[in-house]
Amino acid sequence: MNLRRTLTVVSLAVMLSACGTQVVNPVTGQSERSVMSEQDEIATGKKAHQEILQEYGAYANPKLQAYVNDVGQRLAKQSHRANLAWTFTVLDSPDINAFALPGGYVYITRGIMAYLDSEAELAGVVGHEIGHVTARHGAQRATRQQTAGLGVLAATVLGAVLEAGGVGGATDLAGQVSQTAAAGYVASYSREQELQADQLGAEYLVRNQYNPQNMIDVIVLLKNQEQFAADAARAEGKAAPSGSSWLASHPSNDKRLADIRQTASKYQGNYGDDGRARYLQAVEGMTFGDSREQGVTRGRNFYHEPLGIALTAPAGWQVQNSQEAIVLANGARDAGLIVRLVPPKAGSTHEEVIRNVVKPTEGRTEARTLHGLAATHFTGTVRNEQGQSQAVTLTLVTGPGGRNYLMQYAAKDAAALQRATAQMVEAEASFRAITAADRAAAKPWSVKTVPYPRGGFAELARSSPLPVRAEAQLRLMNSAYGGSAEPKPGQQVKVVY
Repeated sequence: MNLRRTLTVVSLAVMLSACGTQVVNPVTGQSERSVMSEQDEIATGKKAHQEILQEYGAYANPKLQAYVNDVGQRLAKQSHRANLAWTFTVLDSPDINAFALPGGYVYITRGIMAYLDSEAELAGVVGHEIGHVTARHGAQRATRQQTAGLGVLAATVLGAVLEAGGVGGATDLAGQVSQTAAAGYVASYSREQELQADQLGAEYLVRNQYNPQNMIDVIVLLKNQEQFAADAARAEGKAAPSGSSWLASHPSNDKRLADIRQTASKYQGNYGDDGRARYLQAVEGMTFGDSREQGVTRGRNFYHEPLGIALTAPAGWQVQNSQEAIVLANGARDAGLIVRLVPPKAGSTHEEVIRNVVKPTEGRTEARTLHGLAATHFTGTVRNEQGQSQAVTLTLVTGPGGRNYLMQYAAKDAAALQRATAQMVEAEASFRAITAADRAAAKPWSVKTVPYPRGGFAELARSSPLPVRAEAQLRLMNSAYGGSAEPKPGQQVKVVY
């Protein structure tokens, strides 16, 4: 659970000019009308960069940060905007993603790095994002949307930021900024912009002696990641997810893959080493999946060691950990218990917190204890934004360190709430101070490289902590999913331990 405040985008709109001016595009050399000068791009990116670091956090591995920065700086130096003060950051997120901000700020998650297989593939992802910046795609989107109003304009300028959460995350956050149809536009670049970023990425690879075919490898790998997610969902009888991934926020289909192949084929030459050994050395020991700082989910259990708390979802329920809350959701996804950390300024007593945060119009409270922790159960009504009366049920509990947590019962409708109430009570009752056994179970997983055994991925899967489809996931991590070639015995491959 990320306990930092959510990203503020509206304030960035003040940096933009409503009328726009003519600027020269560094890539095309052509003049175009823009609401953002280069100085505006830099100022906007610098402001949002601090928000990104506060919201998501940089991965606390100086060696890996330095490695990615070195690759990025070499690519940027050979780009169309070498003059920018480029910043490359590995975010502490398990999501499969990469994105960029105007002004030279490029981000890549440790989640996507677990699935890349060489330095050249890393350069392909980073080069694509550099291309979005050099071609001023963020500024172009802002210019197209200036007539939609400042709220949507700000959201559009930071469309790349919102893409860090995938299509759904982008749309949700944009909806908080503006309720217009234009808000959904921030979820993706245009087809033309994506193609141009691919072309520029390939060009920047060539300028740095990387084979541009690695652009193809990256797209194939990430399409395999989508297929893996779809296969996993199908095995559970669920619809394929549209969640956060680099391809989910970057339009992709067979046509785009064909375009990338055509672009890469234009370059002929002698290229250097793909840097696979250097890359595997760089990601050795990197956190895989949930991190200690964000909280670790293991099956139906959630552990947050820094906060000192743990919860267990009822049988058939799942834990969903986001930046704003922990959600223990039922299998039908129509009911769940939402757990949020209460800001200290909300009050020093349970009565004050309920009065200041819940703001009830009426209701009753009941003193309880949860595993020895003081709690207050509240049932009553509040007034929603439309002024209508709305029923609310929640429990406020004081956890370790004197931190207060709100656990709210939520459901699609009254019938779903009634069906799930018993399990919500069970979930609520599991809230506890973390135990020694919990701490042992909360150990994060890491990436490790080992020689590929003669028993193949099946042998590696038998000793893997990955709970489901371990063999398929290990294949995915090593570019061997979906019929791709198997590694040779003795070749270094990535595993999770």
